[in-house]
Amino acid sequence: MSFQAIDPSQYELLLAEKSQRITELFADTTSLSPEVFRSPTSHYRMRAEFRIWHQDDDLFYAMFDPAEPKEPVRIDDFPVASEQICSAMPKLLDGLRDAPALRNRLFQVEFLSTLSGELLVTLIYHRKLGPEWQQAATELCEQLDIEIIGRSRGQKVVLQRDYVQEALPVGEQVFHYRQYEGGFSQPNATVNSAMIQWAMARASQAPERDLLELYCGNGNFTIPLAGCCRRVLATEISKTSVKAARENFELNNVHNAEIARMSSEDFTAALQGEREFRRLEGIDLASYDLGTVLVDPPRAGLDEATCELISGFDNIIYISCNPHTLHRDLQQLCKSHALTHFALFDQFPYTEHMECGVFLQRANFATE
Repeated sequence: MSFQAIDPSQYELLLAEKSQRITELFADTTSLSPEVFRSPTSHYRMRAEFRIWHQDDDLFYAMFDPAEPKEPVRIDDFPVASEQICSAMPKLLDGLRDAPALRNRLFQVEFLSTLSGELLVTLIYHRKLGPEWQQAATELCEQLDIEIIGRSRGQKVVLQRDYVQEALPVGEQVFHYRQYEGGFSQPNATVNSAMIQWAMARASQAPERDLLELYCGNGNFTIPLAGCCRRVLATEISKTSVKAARENFELNNVHNAEIARMSSEDFTAALQGEREFRRLEGIDLASYDLGTVLVDPPRAGLDEATCELISGFDNIIYISCNPHTLHRDLQQLCKSHALTHFALFDQFPYTEHMECGVFLQRANFATE
């Protein structure tokens, strides 16, 4: 059975419907129609994960329909995934079938790919992995020219490295990112590139001042935006993402950015002088002239204190993976700011998911 969830001939219609829904949702907030950034119609997803279903002497990739969560749907073709993933899927499955040390009690496979052509595969087991598994996995790595990691409860076996390196084109520039297995990275690289370029255009409106970024991840926005302003101060709570961000600063020769491993709530308290934190040692908050803030929060949106904090900035770049919480937060932010740019980024074609971007300027600075 092939995966039938996409129909490229329907893409334009589905995208137009998304744009219409977004326009209607924000009609009480802005008269602007969203600038729409489309996705490729296939091979756009850089990450994918599947259950491995064992049936007699065979095994296959499987997903589960939420309507029938106990019935596996066999996946022989997955055209939403990158070309690297699609090419590797049948070859990997053949290699697993032929190697008892690799297939025994294997229950999940995760793929992480890049536009630059790298591919990392994580094999997840319900058993401890020993030397026999490592030898068989090493041979499969060499055969398929990919990276493989083995995982089981409390165990992670890295054969060579546990990351891929992306070279992401954004306009006329190329940015380099180390993306770790298990860490967050943007799933749709083409749309991510457009999203970064859109944010760079907004950040460039205050090049002589500093920028604060909350929820910075692996430096996806931090690195390009460092070239659009004097300095960047970023925060992120995930250890893996902070490690990746610092390495990515070095990869891109970014020397005007600092990162603190803190939640947005804690950083808000620090910036407002309510508490002191050891994680800010060596960072002179008073030396920053923060004029622009970029936030890319989780689906829950901004907490009340962070929303109040960013309302004190002249310029706000807000990237949202949940238009409903963005709409909620704008009810507060639009009391002091004018919404001057509005965008829809189609990160997840053929789904209900909608990624948005808005740019707000303090009302007395706002321009069309």
